[in-house]
Amino acid sequence: MTQQSVKKCLLACLLAAGIQNVSAQSDRWQQRVKYAMDINMDVPANRFTGKQKLEYTNNSPDTLYKVFYHLYWNAFQPNSMMDVRSRELGQIVLYRDKNGNPKRDWDGRVTDRIQKLQPDQIGYQKILSLKRDGAEQTYNVIGTILEVPLKKPILPHSTTTFDMDFEAQVPVQIRRSGRNNSEGVDYSMAQWYPKMCEYDYEGWHPTPYVAREFYGIWGDFDVKISIDKKFVVAATGYLQNPNQVGYGYEMPGSKVLRPAGNKLTWHFVAPNVHDFVWAADPDYKHITQQVDGFTAHFFYIENDITRNTWPELAKMVPDAYKYIKAHYGPYPYKSYSFIQGGDGGMEYPMATLIMGNGKLEGLYGLAMHEWMHTWYQGMLATNEGLYPWMDEGFTTFAENNVVYHTLDSLKDPSPQSGAYAGYFMLLKSGYEEPMSTHADHFNTNFGYSITAYSKGAVFLEQLSYIIGTANRDKGLLRYYWEWRFKHPNVNDFIRVMEKQSGIQLDWYKQYFVNSTKHIDYGIDSVYENNGKTIVRLRRVDYMPMPVDLLLTTKDGKKVMHYIPLSLMYGAKPDEDESTPRIVHDYWPWTNRTYEVEIDTPLSEITKLEIDPSQRMADVDRSNNVVNR
Repeated sequence: MTQQSVKKCLLACLLAAGIQNVSAQSDRWQQRVKYAMDINMDVPANRFTGKQKLEYTNNSPDTLYKVFYHLYWNAFQPNSMMDVRSRELGQIVLYRDKNGNPKRDWDGRVTDRIQKLQPDQIGYQKILSLKRDGAEQTYNVIGTILEVPLKKPILPHSTTTFDMDFEAQVPVQIRRSGRNNSEGVDYSMAQWYPKMCEYDYEGWHPTPYVAREFYGIWGDFDVKISIDKKFVVAATGYLQNPNQVGYGYEMPGSKVLRPAGNKLTWHFVAPNVHDFVWAADPDYKHITQQVDGFTAHFFYIENDITRNTWPELAKMVPDAYKYIKAHYGPYPYKSYSFIQGGDGGMEYPMATLIMGNGKLEGLYGLAMHEWMHTWYQGMLATNEGLYPWMDEGFTTFAENNVVYHTLDSLKDPSPQSGAYAGYFMLLKSGYEEPMSTHADHFNTNFGYSITAYSKGAVFLEQLSYIIGTANRDKGLLRYYWEWRFKHPNVNDFIRVMEKQSGIQLDWYKQYFVNSTKHIDYGIDSVYENNGKTIVRLRRVDYMPMPVDLLLTTKDGKKVMHYIPLSLMYGAKPDEDESTPRIVHDYWPWTNRTYEVEIDTPLSEITKLEIDPSQRMADVDRSNNVVNR
C-alpha cells in the first residue's frame, strides 16, 4: 500500500470510529439474584447462624438441572485444596539471595498456616437445611462447593426461591476474611455466606476456592446483622436504621435511640451488586467525606499513625474521583466505604478492606487500587478466574494513573514505569505463562502476580502505542458504558477498541495474551544511497508490532517515521502535531526486516530511535538507538 493509500485508509477508519461511537449498547443475558439474610453473631464463640432466602431468576435460554453454591470458608481447614496448593507452591525455589538463602514461592499471607489451625480456629460454612419452593433438597458438599441436584429443573426465564439455614465459624485471619487480623480488627467478613455460583453463556462456574479470584451474579441484597452493641459495623450497601444504630451513621441533628438488649441489629440494603462484605470492631472510628453525589465512609482504628493518615485520605478522595470519573466513568452508587481490615487490600462492591497502619502515600495508593476495582471487578466484573489481568491489570493501570496525576510527591518517570519493570523481570525469571492461563492454574504465585498485575497494565499502556492514547482513553470510557454490569471477556474489550480506532487488533490479543512471544526491534544498519538515508529495521524476536522511528537532524529538527503493521489494516492517528510525521507502507508481519527510505542525507542525521515513548514492551532497548 502506498503512503497516500495509508492516509486515505486512516481517514476512513477514523470516520468509521466516530460513527460507531453512537451505536447501541451491547446486550448479553445475565442471571439475577435477590438475597435476604438474617445473621445472628455469637462473638464469644466466633460463630454465627444465618437464614438465607434467595430468589434466583434464570434469564438464560437453558434448563438448569442443578445449581452450585460457594462455601468459601471451608478452605480454611487443614488439608483443604487451598492448604495443599499453598504448601506445594511453597516448595518452589524461585531464586537464592546473595547468601544462598532460598526465596520460595509462598503467598506470604498463607504459607503453611492453614495446616496448623486448631478446631476452634478453622473456618467452615455448614448447611443445616435447604429448600426450593418449600421442598427439601439434597446436596453434596465438595470442599468449597455445594452441589445441589434439583428435584425439578429450573426452566428458562423463570424464578425460583431457595431457603437455607446455615451456620459458620469465622476463621483466624489468613486470606481476605477472618478474625483478629494483624492490625487488630476483630472481624473482616468477606466470602462469609453461601453464595450462588455464576451461570453464563459458557455454563456453570463452580470454581473451588484455592487462592485467587471471583465471579458473581448481580442482584439485590437485604442483610440484617445482629451483633453485640459495642461493635461498629461497616458494610456494602446503605444502612436502613441509622438512627437506631448511631456510630456516625445517624442523620445530622437526630437523636440515636437504640433498642433494649445486649445486641443491635444492623440492616443494610445493597442494590445491583454481585457480593456483600462487612467488618466489625468495637474501636472503629467512622468519618465521612462528601464526593460529587455520593458519601465516602472511612472506618479505622485510631492510633498515632491513623489519627493523621485516614482523615487526610478522606480529603484526597474528591480530587482522585475527578480524575477517575473523567477517564473511567462515574461511580453509580450513593456510598462507598474504605474499611481497615483484611490482609492487605481486597475489593468488594461498594466497599474495600485495606490495611491502614502505613504511611499516607502507601495508604492512598492502596485505597485507589482497591477503589478502582469497583470499575473493573465491581461493575464490569469480568470472570476473574479466566481473565484475572482484565481486573487486576486494568485496575493497576488506572491506579497508577490516578496516583501519578494526583500525588505531587510521586517521583516515578511515568505512570506505568513500575508495571513495565515488573513485566521485564518476569521475562527474565523464566516463570512467564500466557495471560490466558486460568488464575488458579499458574505454575507459580510469582508468575500469576506479575502477569495479572504488571503485564495486564502493560497491555493497556502498550495499546496506546498501537492505536494512539486518545483512542485508548476514549475506548476505556466506551468499554465502561457499553459493558458495565455484563461480564465482558477479552474479545468484547478488543472489539470495543477496534470500533473506537478502526484498527484490527485480533493479532494483539493472539500474541500478547495467548502466547509468551516477546517484542524486540532493532536498527540493523544505516547507510546512504543517492543522497537518501536507508534505515534497515529488524524484528529480532517473534511478536510483530508497528514501529515509531524518530529522526533527529543536526539542526535539532525531529521527524517521526511511522511504519504500521500489516495486520492492523489501518494506522494510528498522529499523536504529536509539533513533530512532522511520515507514514510509510505496511510492514508485513512475515518479514524480519524492513527498509525505511528517508529524504535526508546521512551526514545530516544525528540520531535515530525506535519507540521514543518507550510504550512498546521491547525486551532489549540497546539496539533501538543509533547516535551519530
